[in-house]
Amino acid sequence: MNTAMNTAMGTSHGFLSVFGPQMEAYLAFKQAMGCHGASRVWYLRQFDTYCARHDRSVFDRDTVEGWVLEQLDRSSRYRSWMSYIRDVGRWLQAHGLADAYVLSDRWKAPFVPAHPYLLSDDEIDRFFTAAAHLQASSPWRWQAVAFFTLMHSCGLRTGEARALTTERVDPRGGHLDINSAKGNRSRRLPITEQVIDVLGACDRASQRQFGTRDTFFVSGSGAPVTAAAVGVIFNRIWDQAGLPRPAGGPRPRPYDFRHHFAYANLERWMTRGADVRALLPYLTRYMGHATFESTFYYVHTSPDFMNGYADLAATGASLLPEVGFE
Repeated sequence: MNTAMNTAMGTSHGFLSVFGPQMEAYLAFKQAMGCHGASRVWYLRQFDTYCARHDRSVFDRDTVEGWVLEQLDRSSRYRSWMSYIRDVGRWLQAHGLADAYVLSDRWKAPFVPAHPYLLSDDEIDRFFTAAAHLQASSPWRWQAVAFFTLMHSCGLRTGEARALTTERVDPRGGHLDINSAKGNRSRRLPITEQVIDVLGACDRASQRQFGTRDTFFVSGSGAPVTAAAVGVIFNRIWDQAGLPRPAGGPRPRPYDFRHHFAYANLERWMTRGADVRALLPYLTRYMGHATFESTFYYVHTSPDFMNGYADLAATGASLLPEVGFE
């Protein structure tokens, strides 16, 4: 360990181990990149406490995996927190500590995709009717329709809608820009006149209340909305609409609007007799998927489409039309 790594007395985050200065510098870097998550700090404090308690002074495999094993004893099956310590190892390597250990991917939990709740047309109609008359004192009273419209009509991820900035919405140009989304991918999405009208009404109401703001959707304090708030307001609207909740199986959640966007397009193309193999790449790009395999997942969630195109995933080589995206 280099000499710069000395006892971390008086660090702004209260680190006590010899890794304190490095973790302070790492957090400063992440904050400069716009990453302000409290969970990252919380887990790094847990790691710091472990290192101080066990007198660990080398960022090696024994140190990192020793903490991981201890953490697993009291954590759930979710392991997203491992990405924090893995990222610290990469950052240390990039900043001169070539021997810093990067947590192996073997620690990642197997991916178990959530089973979507297949929204019916009647449920969607009732949901948006209730959203338009939402009984709330927060900005969700006028934001709810616009927020969930972007998920339903544009297939946005929840995080993409939450992070959408006002400058990325261009009603005159008829599009919105999704920047640095999942996998650090960006894309421009054309939007319909109906969506433009919904966004415009929401924007005007927010401007009257807050004036200028950074993100398009905000909380009562003018801050960006949280993921938890989206889930809470979705459930409130669902209940206000009088929609039942299934006793067993998948339960409705905001992300199901994105699922519906995908399979509704697939089924519409099939009904019209369109060449679905030629159109799938466009859906992949619009939804921000890295690969066709990610879009294939929605083929299997479509109750009607998958019966007629069950072998589609096996013919991926013929997906792209000869003219490509021209």
